Formats: sequence, structure tokens, C-alpha cells
Amino acid sequence: MSWIREGELNLLEKISANILMAGPMPKHVAFIMDGNRRFARKKKLERHDGHMQGFNKLAETLRWCKHLNIPEVTVYAFSIENFKRSKEEVDGLLDLARQKFERLLEEQENLEKHGVCIRVLGDLNMLPLDLQQVIAKAVVMTKNHNKCFLNVCFAYTSRYEITNAVREMAWGVEQGLIKASDVSEALLSECLYSNNSPNPDLLIRTSGEVRLSDFLLWQTSHSCLVFQSVLWPEYSFWNLCEAIVQYQLNHKSIQKARELHREEQALQQLEADCACIAEHLQHQGNGKPADAQRRQEALQHYTVTREERVQDFLQALKHKRDTFFTNLCSETVLT
Repeated sequence: MSWIREGELNLLEKISANILMAGPMPKHVAFIMDGNRRFARKKKLERHDGHMQGFNKLAETLRWCKHLNIPEVTVYAFSIENFKRSKEEVDGLLDLARQKFERLLEEQENLEKHGVCIRVLGDLNMLPLDLQQVIAKAVVMTKNHNKCFLNVCFAYTSRYEITNAVREMAWGVEQGLIKASDVSEALLSECLYSNNSPNPDLLIRTSGEVRLSDFLLWQTSHSCLVFQSVLWPEYSFWNLCEAIVQYQLNHKSIQKARELHREEQALQQLEADCACIAEHLQHQGNGKPADAQRRQEALQHYTVTREERVQDFLQALKHKRDTFFTNLCSETVLT
């Protein structure tokens, strides 16, 4: 089954989509695709068949998102916690992922036509090497596409992602790229796996579970969260429309909360910069207070140099991550 589904909406779906798109639309939707195993039990299928039906529903949902002008989708495909399931089920999930990413490589022309960029977020080192390599090929092959984006969270949990971001900042300090005083909430956000994406506007979880299960905890603090009882393989266009309506009803409050948070972050950064400058000037002046003009000049200079340090660090971090994927592709060629 193809990742990229062709086909138009039917007449009723088109009318509904046009009505929806007259209002504010989410630009980034995240899905916790829950209920595959329960669907399999309900239909008396093997678990593997339930997961296969779940993938087919993802392809269909991506088609709906395309028609609704939603350019970015993030899906929770495989949690680190999933490794605790039975070996048979884990092996089946990894085999399914291997098949689907190999199929993705065969769809290069279609992906290029639609401008689809595939990103895989998580610790790929936890996966078998051959699966790492096929994932890396898909990521590198589509990295320059920029019309729409699919982020696949694989070998992922949010707590692991946040912990890894802290490690990346510690690495930057150890390498002398940034100072400990440069560490901030904003910088941590830039060190997450999802740093290339805006935070989700809307997060949808299916199957009736009302929890985030360690998915995008940092990124969804100001997102609309919608929990729906339908099992993922039974998800419909109308379920998606219902979730978007919930987003639209809450759009103003979400935007206001985001704006307040941006202002708070800027104020925190200014206060941190002022504290660093005050300590520096006090040390230079042997404890004597500096005049206002000198403080202002020092603050402007410090802000510029800090921003340059941070940008250099982020470039180094990007290079490190890009090299990881490139090296995996090179290993594939060698083997």
C-alpha cells in the first residue's frame, strides 16, 4: 500500500472541507494512532493485520490532510515503551516498518511530485541496523522537499527527547560552543528532535484513551488536544473534521496563550542577559556600579555575541545530526 494516496474528496467531503477552510485551519496536526490491537481483536484478526490496517489509515489520513491544506503531520508510530511488548509483536512492527520504508524509497517520483519531506524523530540507534539504513535513505532522499512534511516518531518518547536535548546542550558547553549561561527554554526547544517544525496546533488521540503517553509533551503545551473514541483503523474524514472544529472553537485562546508565552520567554531571556552583564560589569569595575549608557552598550554587545554563539552551536548540532543520516546511507552503499 502506497504512502501517498491519490484521489479526490467526494462532493459532500469537498463542500465540508470548503466550509471548514473558511475558518482558521491548523498548519500542523499530530496523531496518536491508537486502537490497532483492539481493532484486530474486534474483527478477529491477527495483531499484525491490525497494525497493517493502521498504516493504511495513515495513508488515507494524509490524503485528507492534503486536501484540507494541512502541510505538516506528526505521527506516533513506535514508542520506546513498545519494546516491552512480546518479541513476536515487536519483530512484527519492525518488519512492517522495514517494508513500508522500503516501499517509500520506491515512491521517489511521487514524493518529489508532491514535495513530501519525511523526517524520523527518535533514537534510531535502538533499531536494527538495516532498518536504520532504510530510514536514513528515506530521510536523505526527501530532505530538500518543502511542500508538506511527515514526521514519524519512531523509537521515541517525549521524556527521552527532552533528556537528549539536555545532553546536546551539555555537549555544546563541553565543546566550548556555548556557555552554561546560554542554556534556556528556547535553546532546549531548538535541541529537540522536532526543532525543524512549528509546534502542533492540534493533537488528536484515537481509541478513547485520554492521555498523551509520553508524546510531544514539550511541544503541545499550547496546542488543542482532542481525544476521540474511534479506533484508529476506523478513523474517518468526519472524525478529522470534528477535531478541526474543536481547534477552531479554541483558536483564539490558543493564539493568546502562545503570544503570552513568547512574551514571557523574551522577558526571561532579557533578565538573564541583564544578570550576566551586571555580574560582568561589577567584576570589571571592582564592585562599582556602571552608568546606564555603559550598561545598555554592554547589554547590546552581549546579546549579539550570545546569539552568534547559539547559532554556531545549532549549526554544529545540525551538522552532527545530518552526518549521522549521511553515514548510515554510506554504510548501505558499502554493504
